[in-house]
Amino acid sequence: MRPSHLVICFGDSLTAGFQSPTRENPSGRDTPYGQFLQSYLDGGVEVRVSGVCGELTREMLTRFQRDVLDQQPNYVPILGGTNDLGWNASPQDIIGNLITMYDQVLGMGRVPIPVTVPSIRVDDTAGSREGQEWVAEHVACRRQLNKLIQEYADSKQLAYADLFTATVDTQSGQLAEMYSNDGIHLTTAGYRLFAERVAFILKPLLAQNT
Repeated sequence: MRPSHLVICFGDSLTAGFQSPTRENPSGRDTPYGQFLQSYLDGGVEVRVSGVCGELTREMLTRFQRDVLDQQPNYVPILGGTNDLGWNASPQDIIGNLITMYDQVLGMGRVPIPVTVPSIRVDDTAGSREGQEWVAEHVACRRQLNKLIQEYADSKQLAYADLFTATVDTQSGQLAEMYSNDGIHLTTAGYRLFAERVAFILKPLLAQNT
């Protein structure tokens, strides 16, 4: 029997839950935030995870119909762009791909949940001016992309999950150490926090449509 509501968490390795080994997770086993999200919601909601490591937003688009739209989800948290930025794609090109996905969900009469891209952290640049400048440039690109995501969400009156703000070290602007041990992916604590932010958006939406 199909649950009352279907949530598909869509994205790249941050959706898949990839993480490097840590003390609490020595095997480096994937911990998709969708698994935590499921535990925060009631039994009438099914959460599925559709995340592919290393994927660019244009690659996400090629499977969006099959892996998301054809499944007829009610809600779709979408996180993409980290890998694009790593390949120096422009925030304008990335947001174009993301908006295509957001609009396709809206076109079905369903609800997308845009998610901002988290920051990065590089621990060995303290003595390197060039390294510091590189990090500052990449953090600035993430802020620019996230501003575009927020502007889109506001224009459509959509709630968005601000993963950047939730996981950033406010002093450095980089990804906080407690939420990432490799500077890109999240720890289990980071993925739990991700799930909490999405659940905070979903719970009132689900209550309205129960």
